[in-house]
Amino acid sequence: MESKPINDTAYNRFITLFLFRLNSIGWMRRLRKSPWGIVCVSSKRCIKAGAFTTLAEANAMRFVAENTSIPVPKVYCSFEHGERVYILMERVPGRILSEDWSERSEESRTRILDQLRTMASELRRLSPPENITGVANVDGGPICDGRLPDGPYWGPFKTIEDFHRKLCGGIGSADEIDDDLEGKLPGLRELVAQYNSSSESQKPVFTHNDLSPNNIMAEGDTLTAIIDWEMAGWMPPYWEYTSTWHITPRLAFWRDYVDQFLEPFPHELEMEKQRRRYFGEFGVDI
Repeated sequence: MESKPINDTAYNRFITLFLFRLNSIGWMRRLRKSPWGIVCVSSKRCIKAGAFTTLAEANAMRFVAENTSIPVPKVYCSFEHGERVYILMERVPGRILSEDWSERSEESRTRILDQLRTMASELRRLSPPENITGVANVDGGPICDGRLPDGPYWGPFKTIEDFHRKLCGGIGSADEIDDDLEGKLPGLRELVAQYNSSSESQKPVFTHNDLSPNNIMAEGDTLTAIIDWEMAGWMPPYWEYTSTWHITPRLAFWRDYVDQFLEPFPHELEMEKQRRRYFGEFGVDI
């Protein structure tokens, strides 16, 4: 399904584009642009228009805001203009956790993780619309994940089984793997069989897909927002855990805390480690 804009009026388009362009040419010092495509236009408003910004991201934030108590930036409008998507949204108070996590006491970290665990549980309890049965973004369209091979946009997939087949280079059954390929990729038959087994019992759940400390904001010991929902969607239940564990190396300290706010999936994590070795961004060509 195609994602729709939000409050796409002529006035909202004009003011959003005006402020964004004003910042881009540097006429006002108080307008600051971040590497992620965020332009802070006031103490209470910002505009996101990055390379991976989509209408689905704005819709994901609105969906979460309307159906959970999870704090997310309020979306004032979103629209596409000149092959770029613009989201005018609330500028949330606080700092990202990666900025001061090492300075926090154990008591402070525990309070933060307790709140994060409650929020993650709320996401898992969300039910997809009747027209969404497989792996897709919030609106049933392609998922966005720059860490997957073959480009940032995948699917949508009618079933988790279809998604797993894509993850394994198009291999959907252990019977499709000959001895030569198994010799090249030891354990591939077992990996595919494990994916098929998990597909039978799992249903997609709503997933942020990038719960790194760069995307979690707090003021004191209170979480003020989870941000950057561009990769959110309906994914296998284990996907949030394995994606969060496979965090960028410079934030590897976060792996020590993942089990404290997400349901652990140790078996699926080992599957994903092997899958990433064979079919990840720099996987082998079969």
